[in-house]
Amino acid sequence: MEYVILAVVIAVVAVGAIAGLVVNGRRRKTLPPKSATPVITAPPTPREPQVGDEAAPPTEVPAQTIEEVELPPLVAEEPEAPAATPVVEAPALEVPEPTAGRLVRLRSRLSRSQNSLGKGLLTLLSRERLDEDTWEEIEETLLVADVGVTPTQELVERLRTRVKVLGTRTPEELRGLLHEELVALIGTDADRTLKTAKHEDGRPAVVLVVGVNGVGKTTTSGKLGRVLVADGRKVVLGAADTFRAAAADQLQTWGERVGAQTVRGPEGGDPASVAFDAVKEGIAEGADTVLIDTAGRLHTKTGLMDELGKVKRVVEKHGPVDEVLLVLDATTGQNGLVQARVFAEVVDITGIVLTKLDGTAKGGIVVAVQRELGVPVKLIGLGEGADDLAPFDPAAFVDALIGE
Repeated sequence: MEYVILAVVIAVVAVGAIAGLVVNGRRRKTLPPKSATPVITAPPTPREPQVGDEAAPPTEVPAQTIEEVELPPLVAEEPEAPAATPVVEAPALEVPEPTAGRLVRLRSRLSRSQNSLGKGLLTLLSRERLDEDTWEEIEETLLVADVGVTPTQELVERLRTRVKVLGTRTPEELRGLLHEELVALIGTDADRTLKTAKHEDGRPAVVLVVGVNGVGKTTTSGKLGRVLVADGRKVVLGAADTFRAAAADQLQTWGERVGAQTVRGPEGGDPASVAFDAVKEGIAEGADTVLIDTAGRLHTKTGLMDELGKVKRVVEKHGPVDEVLLVLDATTGQNGLVQARVFAEVVDITGIVLTKLDGTAKGGIVVAVQRELGVPVKLIGLGEGADDLAPFDPAAFVDALIGE
């Protein structure tokens, strides 16, 4: 009996202990505060179907009739106004100065640059005693001015004779004497006109401009175009200098200033082809003159000189070339004569253009180059201005040399 009572007590104690543990466990559980933000759990991402999964049953979407579909209200769209085309105003054409009297207007500039020649000669001739030393100084002055040996000897001999025979001593008389002898030395009987008028059959006159690099040949071509426009000629320019990148652009700019059309080709292209096209365009446009700027060629390069001859032959398929103008730098002196000789062997030079006569005392090159080639100087360049190219007049030139 005792054992039964003991077992019952043990069972009751065990049940109480177990109940106490359960209650204590419930009390230790921490509950979230009522004011805490509830945690929202994102719905699980649906698993993408894999190979072997069965296709889901299609979802039935109720179809709508055309009457049930709501259409947006019709709004009349205004047509877009066409974009305004920008108006590009053509540059105003320049009006070149007329060629008549152009050298006279530029005489003061030329006289300032040539004083060492003309003034020097007058000073020497005005000495009280003209001995051998004085005449040697006169001869040296002429040689330094690039008059040339033979022309210098001729001029000195004539001056000595006239001063001795006429007894000329006053400044006015000496100036008149020197003026007469210099004009005679340069020559007044040569034909210095430019053949730029249209032919009777309607074909334009063709002018080739040739010369070595650096003498201002393209610039001279542009200025000559202005001279022709000033004289009422319709001009077409041919940019046959295809070896210098800026030559065609430079010539075209000169043409645009006075309304002259420019024919050009690809850089590095055939110069003869450009020259041919320029003459062809001149014929089609009814131009009076086609002015062709050729490449500046070194006179020591035989192949390039031969190509210049090719340009002339190709142009002559349209008809004869009327003018071949050789551009020379007056400051190069006797080297310019060497260039002139070589060019004259390749093409028939008809006239000389002397540039850079401003700021130099080497005006005597006018005499030397004419004697060397038997070709007259037709144009001279006296500065960087657009209208500083003038027809050559021996009397006005000598006036500028010796001053008033």
